[in-house]
Amino acid sequence: MLAMGVLLGPRRQGAVKRMPYESGMDPIHDSRRRFDVRFHLVAIAFLIFDVELLFLYPWAVASRNREAGLDAAIAEQLVSGRGVVLGGLLFFLVLVVIGLVYEWRKGVLRWR
Repeated sequence: MLAMGVLLGPRRQGAVKRMPYESGMDPIHDSRRRFDVRFHLVAIAFLIFDVELLFLYPWAVASRNREAGLDAAIAEQLVSGRGVVLGGLLFFLVLVVIGLVYEWRKGVLRWR
């Protein structure tokens, strides 16, 4: 299966085929090219919400497992373990929402 691509694939290679793909940019120019700061702001906002999902996922899975009765001891500790985990989760969510409102009001999310 792995060799089928080599055996059945195209055999002609030119200068363009041997050139590395650099996100649609021509790799011949200077690699220290400047980017607009808006791209970096979008990337940072993406990372913030990506990390938020990483924190929310285990709690959501444990909550679902608690309802299904799977591994109840672990799920019970994660979901309602004296409110510490739930309180930390709610604090984190409020903090992320405050950050989002701050970014929105500062105009960071507006693409001018």
